[in-house]
Amino acid sequence: MTATTAESSTAAARGGGLLVAGIILAALTEAIAGTVLSLGRIDIIGDVHATPDEFAWLDIGYTAMKFTGFLLAPWLLGRFNPRGLMIAAPLIMAAACALSAFTASLDLLVALRVVQGLSGGLLLIAGQVMLFQAYPRERQPFIQALFAMGSVVAPATLAPALQGWLIDSQDWTWIFLAVVPLGLAAAGLLLLADGNEPLATDTRPFDPLGLSLISISLFCLTYVLGQGARWDWFEAPRIVWLTTVGVGALIAFVVQQVRAGRNGLLDYTAFRTDDFAFAFVVSFVAGAALFGSAFLIPSFAVSVLQMTPTEAGRLLLPGGGVFILALLLAAFLMQTRRLPPIATAPFGILMVMIAMWMLSHSTHESGPADMMWALLLRGCGLGFLFLSITLVAFGALTRPTLPSGIALFNTGRQLGGLMGVAALQTLINHHIAANQAVLGAHLTPGVPAVADRLAATTRFLVAGGMDAAAAGRAAAGLLGRAVLGQSTVIAFETAFNAVALLFVFAAPVVVAIKIVLAKTAKRRARRQQHQETPA
Repeated sequence: MTATTAESSTAAARGGGLLVAGIILAALTEAIAGTVLSLGRIDIIGDVHATPDEFAWLDIGYTAMKFTGFLLAPWLLGRFNPRGLMIAAPLIMAAACALSAFTASLDLLVALRVVQGLSGGLLLIAGQVMLFQAYPRERQPFIQALFAMGSVVAPATLAPALQGWLIDSQDWTWIFLAVVPLGLAAAGLLLLADGNEPLATDTRPFDPLGLSLISISLFCLTYVLGQGARWDWFEAPRIVWLTTVGVGALIAFVVQQVRAGRNGLLDYTAFRTDDFAFAFVVSFVAGAALFGSAFLIPSFAVSVLQMTPTEAGRLLLPGGGVFILALLLAAFLMQTRRLPPIATAPFGILMVMIAMWMLSHSTHESGPADMMWALLLRGCGLGFLFLSITLVAFGALTRPTLPSGIALFNTGRQLGGLMGVAALQTLINHHIAANQAVLGAHLTPGVPAVADRLAATTRFLVAGGMDAAAAGRAAAGLLGRAVLGQSTVIAFETAFNAVALLFVFAAPVVVAIKIVLAKTAKRRARRQQHQETPA
């Protein structure tokens, strides 16, 4: 009997390990596919002969359908075996990526990106829900830390490094091809893992109207946030109209969901849990910090430091390693030392703030060694922050509300990331133009230092064999480039400081929300106690 029990325990552990490994590999497929445009943009535009505006639909289609996948997943999990859904999602992702590698048709690529986004959203929600289903609450810190390695660390650090190397050594199609073996391996591991019964969720009817309204809203908002800086925001009629439609559809969705009640698209009772409501708000700020800094650092490395995609990707790797170590350390403290999950959040916020402040001192002469301590500190802070808010958000949710809670939480984090990147793009564009105007106003020919710089550069070019007139024009052009470069450095300095200041302004708001939620919970408890007290 003892031997049989031991064999059963070993088999269960093996099956659980296969399940975790399969879900992590599935999350890696989304990490690679979701960030393929960050470094492969220029190469793909050239090969598919697309304008930047046409190319933007590849990103818009993916992100908008990823939102739809988030919100559709809870309904699917209530009706289908979650393991079957998790097997299908990475296979669909792999098939769509394989086709993307062998086509130069922009229309087909957009359609395939839509499929990738939908399957990516589904597998992230289904995978995290399955992990909460398969393991008890006391083991969730380590389990969620492992899941975060594939869903959060990989897109922010590992995927850019892989993509940069593939672009420099091969071409952009290999990024899509790299997803295929990962998707097949994920499906294979999940097939070998022990099967899971369908979740004990509310079998609410399908809400096509609600899904349509929120999909339209998120599509419009995705376009506005992604392309607003390109069109100078509300100076363009299309941005005005899409914002109007998106906000209108969102209001209509809220009204429709209130009227639908238990027949609505999602189970919103998760918001009755104070910890979830608090973590949902924090997820916006955390998403802005994660995606915003992940956008700034490679952009600064490529545009200012003139790094290759491979070098820019490698720049993030050490921080990714510290991110993983911080996740594991936080999980160890929470699972074995019973440290409250919220305890590491303040340290994470403080580390990210200091790291962004340190990066704001980078110049065009900075190198990887100059930025490394800031990147390591950022990775450590994000590790402490993300595991903390994940466990706070889902720690008190019941099984029926868990799928909807996870879907809403991920939607909030993704939307916060879009807002953060859009704000930083706008900030950089405006500050580059403003800095050029300010610096250019002081670079007039009558200024002795300017005249000396132009004369010295002209002499240098003439000594190299250039005609005197051409050398004078080239010297002026080089001075203009230097002004643009310095303006860009100052703009990125402002952007890095903005991410640090985000927490300075957001922290009091978040604390105030926490206090309000706590007081509301106390009043609710007193009211309930009063009602239960016999007269």
